[in-house]
Amino acid sequence: MADVDGETLQVSGQPAGESRSSAGAGTAPQSASAYLNPSYWDERFAEEEHYEWLKDYSHFRHLVRRHVRPFHSVLEVGCGSSRLSEALLEDGVSDITSCDISEVAVEMMRKRLQGKGLKGIKVLVADMLSLPFDDDCFDIVIEKGTMDVLFVDSGDPWNPRLETVDKVKAMLEGVHRVLKPNGTFISISFGQPHFRRRFFEDPELTWSFEYETFGEEFHYFFYVLKKGQRASDETNRDSGEEFIPPPIQYLHEELEDEDFIFRTSVDELNA
Repeated sequence: MADVDGETLQVSGQPAGESRSSAGAGTAPQSASAYLNPSYWDERFAEEEHYEWLKDYSHFRHLVRRHVRPFHSVLEVGCGSSRLSEALLEDGVSDITSCDISEVAVEMMRKRLQGKGLKGIKVLVADMLSLPFDDDCFDIVIEKGTMDVLFVDSGDPWNPRLETVDKVKAMLEGVHRVLKPNGTFISISFGQPHFRRRFFEDPELTWSFEYETFGEEFHYFFYVLKKGQRASDETNRDSGEEFIPPPIQYLHEELEDEDFIFRTSVDELNA
């Protein structure tokens, strides 16, 4: 039986996931703003078995393995119907906690883990804006596409709405709080560095900020923030140069159906 946490905490707002078929068909919402509605995720996960936002683990495993060790305690924020935690378990990590805003997603994941006889993954309902964990308790916090949802109604990306700013700050402050000294936050995102930097480099958060990319036609961003450190400059290790994003019409070929819908919707809302 899987080592799962029976505690359920009532909370509010976020995404993640992977589906048995292309997610664009029955699971994509009518508008991107629906991603902010917790009830949307409950309805979606009641039907969806598996969906991976921003590619599955095999596409960025080489990046994760630079920072995550088998002895690390790992928190996955926004597990949805993704199998990221299972992939980490297969890679030898044995202390994993996965959380999501959706009670349906959590219950589905518990049943899946129990059915597979997997141990080492605790699953609970929790809000990314108010993480219910003690200070300094995880070596690694990882999220994949979860924080991106906070930006779907942000307005001008260079000057986001105050509500968006407050939510993003609340999430990052919570992540920073639960990380151990010298712990690492990994954020896998659509969000481009020039829009994320202002949040990651908040002077109240003492962590470094660097990123790499993965993908071919389209660049997904793999952000690494190390608590207790400060970086003097932002670099892209793939090229050693500042990333200059191409127009959106050149990026869609590599995206899965709903990834493209989500990315295009965010760009339109942020225009």
